[in-house]
This record gives sequence, C-alpha cells and structure tokens, in this order.
Amino acid sequence: MNIDYLSIKQQAGHYESQMVRFLRDLIAIPGESGKEERVVARIAEEMRHLDFDKVEVDTMGNVLGWLGQGEKLIAFDAHIDTVGVGEMSNWTFDPYEGCETETTVGGRGASDQLGGMVSAVYGAKIMKDLGLLSDRYRVLVTGTVQEEDCDGLCWQYICEESKIKPEFVVITEPTDGNIYRGQRGRMEIRVEVKGISCHGSAPERGINAIYRMSEVIQEVRELGNHLHHDPFLGKGTLAVSEIFFKSPSRCAVPDMCAISIDRRLTDGEDYQQALKQIRDLPSCQKYEANVTMYSYDTPSYTGLTYPSDCFFPTWVIPEDAAATRALIETHRAMYGEPFVDKWTFSTNGVSIMGRYGIPCIGYGPGREKEAHAPNEKTWKDDLVRCAAVYAAVPTVYCK
Repeated sequence: MNIDYLSIKQQAGHYESQMVRFLRDLIAIPGESGKEERVVARIAEEMRHLDFDKVEVDTMGNVLGWLGQGEKLIAFDAHIDTVGVGEMSNWTFDPYEGCETETTVGGRGASDQLGGMVSAVYGAKIMKDLGLLSDRYRVLVTGTVQEEDCDGLCWQYICEESKIKPEFVVITEPTDGNIYRGQRGRMEIRVEVKGISCHGSAPERGINAIYRMSEVIQEVRELGNHLHHDPFLGKGTLAVSEIFFKSPSRCAVPDMCAISIDRRLTDGEDYQQALKQIRDLPSCQKYEANVTMYSYDTPSYTGLTYPSDCFFPTWVIPEDAAATRALIETHRAMYGEPFVDKWTFSTNGVSIMGRYGIPCIGYGPGREKEAHAPNEKTWKDDLVRCAAVYAAVPTVYCK
C-alpha cells in the first residue's frame, strides 16, 4: 500500500498538546523502581481513553496495550520507572511539578523515558485513526517496570511467563534523534576479601582487609586499560562503584572489605570471561578473593518476586536486518536520512534481543545525556516526530 506520510505527520502534530499533557501527568507521579503503580494506572487510563482494543496489567505490573488483529506482532517498549531526584539543590525547578517552555518539557523521567511511553501510545493511536492497521500486523505497546533496578527483568517475565514473542521491538529510549541498533551489555560483580581484626593501637597483630582491597582496586583499574574493543560498540569498561567493610569498631582493624564493579561488556565478551579476568588478578589470587555476580530479587509493586542474575547481555542488530531497514526507510521518507548509532547505556534490549533473540531497534524522544541528570527535559518536536515514525514503521515493515 502507498503510505500517506504527510497525513501521519499532520496527525502527530495535531496530538502535540495532548502528548505534552500526558507527559506532564506522568512526570507528576513519582515512580521509582518498585513504586510504579500509579504511573501504570495513568498509562492504562490513557490507553483506554484512546480506544486501544485491549489494555491489561500483568502480574509483575507491566501495562500492555493492544491494537489490531494481524499475524505479525510488532511491539513498542518503554520502561516507565525512573531514578530518584538526587541532590535537590542541583535542580532549578521541582522535578515532579516539572516545567514547560515553548519547545521543551522538563521533569524527572522526561527523557528517560516517559517521553518514549507517550510517543508510543500516540503512535499507536495514529495507526488506528488513519486506518494503518492491517490484517498483516497487530501492535503491542508496553509500559514496563523495574528497568532502572534490573534492566530487562520485565521482558524476562513477558517472554517466559506471558509467552509473548514479537516479530521485532522498537525500544523508545532516548536516541538524540538518531536510530540505535545496539548497546554494550553489563554485569554487576562483587569482590570480597577477608582480614583479621585486632585493636587499632597495634595493627600489626591483625590483617587489614581494606589494605588488601586497595591492592585489588589498583589491579582492577589497570585491567580496565586492556579490555576488548569492538569496532561498532566500542570498548568494554569497568568501574569500581561501591565499597563496603566490616570492623568491630572505629578503633579496630577491619576484617572484611568488598567492592562492587560495574562491568560493561562489548561485543565479543561474556560474563564468564569477565568474572575470570577478576579472579585471575594477582591480588585476588593472593588473598583468595571471593568474586561473584550479584543477583536481583526485589519484589515489584505487585509483590511479585522474579529473581535474576545481574547479567545483561550485549546485543547488536545488523544494519541490513528487516527491522533496521524498515525504521531507516520510514525516517528517510518523513524526516530525511538518519544517523545510525548505538546507546552508551543499557536498555530492555538486554533481554528482548540479548536473551531471547527478538530483534530490537532503537528510536525515541529525548537525549541520552538527559538520563539521570538534574533538570532533565525532552523536546516537544521529538514527541511528535517519534509518534509519527512509530505510526508508519509497521506498515513499512509489512509492505
């Protein structure tokens, strides 16, 4: 079928004020991981108001909106939890009251990634308005929970328990106006060393676990200079992100010290290799360090606990894959030649494609640098442009 791109763009522009209102409503509801219930309720309300065919909330608390009856299932995913606000003195406006200018909407979650939720909902609405839904595809819009705490856990549940497997998924995280086709994976590592406590007035009687760990940290830091580099995704990285200790008192030698490592895995690396690299460090060998991967078992707001290792696989979709080509063609027809790149941070693609092999392609409103930052904002034009592209891409894919 011929696609009337101009009508799609005009319809998306027509919905700008409603999208802005919806986004500001979502920003006004605090929704950190495990506390998304009211955000989910507001999204479900909007989906029903816009006449989605079916709206449901699963046992984990993800909201799912369905349109169409076709054979191929095409999904648009947005996580709807946010991080906290951090140091309030860094904000120039209330992060939940938000702010609005002629061109932007500000507030916690504006770019990461409530804006993507808004554009996906209205993109699906435009499909229905303009008769774009065909017997060849149906659409699923997911508002997923707990991503900030454990990215991809929501889609582990959707794939494993709900048995949903889309043809492909558009991830609506912010992409700076570009198309993203991959990201490094990540994992969370804990390293622990033991010591022997004694009175701080005679430290030679004990073994200081912090001193031992200081050697480990220096070797971890040096290891970061020698990690694998992928031509597209870039270099694997690591960072010591936390440190803990145990000691009988402030005037005693500590008998345990542990660190957390944020390890980013580029294409060609895996979690077994990453653990072995730490275990093989001379100081870890010398001090018999216990090197393990964290696990996550925090309940969702519904009370469901769905345990998972803190390993989030790398994924890359080829530039000539059908989903990639469809999104590029759609953008080219509507807004010109796109720049194709990758995310620096991690997304739900770690499960969707990384674990389950379901193709993912990224395109979303906002900018990556706004994520987790004070005075977070997104752009009204982005909301409109993304909704328009979302509305057209399933038809382009299926034609």
